[in-house]
Amino acid sequence: MSETAGVRAGRRTIDITHAGRVMFPDAGLTKLDLARYYARVAEAMVPHTRGRPVTMQTFPAGAGAKGYVIKQAPGHFPDWIPRARMRKKGGSVDHVLIDDAATLVYLAGQNVITPHVWPARADRPDRPDRLIFDLDPPDAMPFAQVRAVARTLGDALRDLGLEPFAMTTGSRGLHVVAPVRRSATWAQARAFARALANRLVSENRSTLTTARYRSQRRGRLFVDTGRTTYAHHAAAPYSVRPRANAPVATPLRWEELDDARLDPQGWTIETLPRRLESEGDPWHRLGRRARSLEPAARRLG
Repeated sequence: MSETAGVRAGRRTIDITHAGRVMFPDAGLTKLDLARYYARVAEAMVPHTRGRPVTMQTFPAGAGAKGYVIKQAPGHFPDWIPRARMRKKGGSVDHVLIDDAATLVYLAGQNVITPHVWPARADRPDRPDRLIFDLDPPDAMPFAQVRAVARTLGDALRDLGLEPFAMTTGSRGLHVVAPVRRSATWAQARAFARALANRLVSENRSTLTTARYRSQRRGRLFVDTGRTTYAHHAAAPYSVRPRANAPVATPLRWEELDDARLDPQGWTIETLPRRLESEGDPWHRLGRRARSLEPAARRLG
């Protein structure tokens, strides 16, 4: 294999250097395989990343080796890659925006395995449009219990007038996401998410917790609402996770949570494109299901 290979992405051809570098040792998949994967899924993925500040999880030596996180867009990135300047304490950060397939493929060429995106868009960064509940189980918990918690949380969100969506994380757990209109502040969204998580935990104290420290969880599933915070982020839908078998964070149809065969690492770089080709993106209407948070907050009390 040539050390440099071109990958077509929209109107651009992106040169992938060190194309034969193995990025996922268990699967024997290379940097070129990663770039080609992102080119194949871009049509479904980019609508979920467009306009959102990106945090790049980068692994120059591949999954399993030491990686690092980049927020500031490096100076060598080409001018055609869009950026958005976001405030931070004491200054600002110029985040990349993944607004097209070419940017997605270019990042893969820069060893970015997992792009993470904000639950807000850069044009109104102080107004979130997603609530993210990260269901993080202990190693010993059967995944059937995680699926059950997700269904219970989904029922609670529907009772409050919001529409839940589920996604495997490509790790051990699930994300339950509720799209909301951009009317509430971060403080209001965070207060709502925490209150709902606390109510869920109060009804299931033996199996659920909101304790942030692992030492305090005592074998219970962590209902994490921390991503509903300014400048925090989560793995983008269809992003690859930095594990040796190249699993993918996969949006689900809600009824798939009833399937005992569901595996949080069940789709990979090699299998996910076929799923999209046969079934399409189950989240393609997610933005149209956004509801106002304020009435839901009043119902929650």
